[in-house]
Amino acid sequence: MLPTALSDTIVALSTPPGAGAIAVVRLSGPRAIELANGVFRGKNLTEQPGNTLHYGTLRTDTGEVLDEVVVGLFRGPHSYTREDVVEISTHGSDYIVRELLALLVRRGARLAEPGEFTKRAFLSGAFDLAQAEAVADLIAADSALQHRVALNQMRGGFSQELKELRQQLIDFAALLELELDFGEEDVEFADRSGLLRLLTHVQTVVQRLLRSFELGNVIKNGVTTVIAGRPNAGKSTLLNALLNEERAIVSAIPGTTRDFIEDEVSLDGIKFRFVDTAGLRETTDEVEAIGVQRTRQRVEQASVVLYLFDLITASPAEVAADIAALPVPGSARLLLVANKLDQAPPASVAIFQQQFPDLLLLAAAPRTGLDELRQHLLATVRREGLDAGSATIVTNLRHARSLEVAAQALEAVQLGLNTGAGTELVAADLRQALRALGEITGDISSDDLLSSIFTRFCIGK
Repeated sequence: MLPTALSDTIVALSTPPGAGAIAVVRLSGPRAIELANGVFRGKNLTEQPGNTLHYGTLRTDTGEVLDEVVVGLFRGPHSYTREDVVEISTHGSDYIVRELLALLVRRGARLAEPGEFTKRAFLSGAFDLAQAEAVADLIAADSALQHRVALNQMRGGFSQELKELRQQLIDFAALLELELDFGEEDVEFADRSGLLRLLTHVQTVVQRLLRSFELGNVIKNGVTTVIAGRPNAGKSTLLNALLNEERAIVSAIPGTTRDFIEDEVSLDGIKFRFVDTAGLRETTDEVEAIGVQRTRQRVEQASVVLYLFDLITASPAEVAADIAALPVPGSARLLLVANKLDQAPPASVAIFQQQFPDLLLLAAAPRTGLDELRQHLLATVRREGLDAGSATIVTNLRHARSLEVAAQALEAVQLGLNTGAGTELVAADLRQALRALGEITGDISSDDLLSSIFTRFCIGK
């Protein structure tokens, strides 16, 4: 039986008006087929089987033809929401869509809230909360890797792993609760050594998932790649070459870039967020000095740092000193890139290569050596496991925070068992761990949490 909140029928436009030649208006709920049939002229939709398409016309309240349409009919539970669902494909006219929505609302439908279709699918048991959130990630995916990770989570890979761990903990928690019920008997139903072994296993998995969040955050938001170096090294030229567009202003005047400029590009399915920064140098110009400070801040936040220098004007000693002074975080990768190869004397190039064996050579202006740079960038992130699409990777901040709470509670359980704490304390910590894991999949959830999650979806999904 569906919750009371699902007793009405909702309607929404599933595609933005004007987005294309076709617009799709979707209904879901107990009266979806009845309401659609009231404005449709063709076959009687109430008599048709599910998973079928029907051609006909839409009629207004006065009987005028509004449009010629194709209606998709899906009978619950064999639909996205597990309710009766009707999808009306009309021509993508703002006027037609407005009139159709108004017709359906006048006949008893209610305009859907953001994410309400997916919320209904969750409440109907079509999938759990983590899978529902993955739907939003799948819609927002703009790289092959984002798509692969979101699809894996939507299919329940992450959820299944958590549910198996949680069920094992529930079995032990039940025994502990039983001991509390027989507290006066002074008996132990739960094997403490077995629980400790299980806790060690669960903690290993939880910590692995927490570590994966760093990768997941990069996958979701892109690999932040900062291009740093002295003025006139060719940073803006390199950015334009990587993006294949004139995104940044290029000038021979030092200090042209006063603030950072960033844009995204997908390389072999992995999204990179390239950041062009102000040239690193001592300056008395107040605005440029702020730009230099922001450059250092961006370097501190980077996943990859491309230190770019000019082969013609720089010396090996200056390059070494600049690299040593860069505030590159320990988790970031530093790639040393030499620019203006087309103008540099071969002897000078050889000296740099001898001192810096991993040096990458390119000429940003004529776009020579860019393919090699792209391959090095891909190899760098792949060493970090970013293309492991089959692995469970946490990309959601809410999930990561719940995992942190679970890890702390499990640690408290372990400590309590090792120090001989009372069953009440151990059981309380275990309940907290179970609650944190349950909040990820929605086995334990509040109305406020659900509202916060689903209002981030678009209307019609």
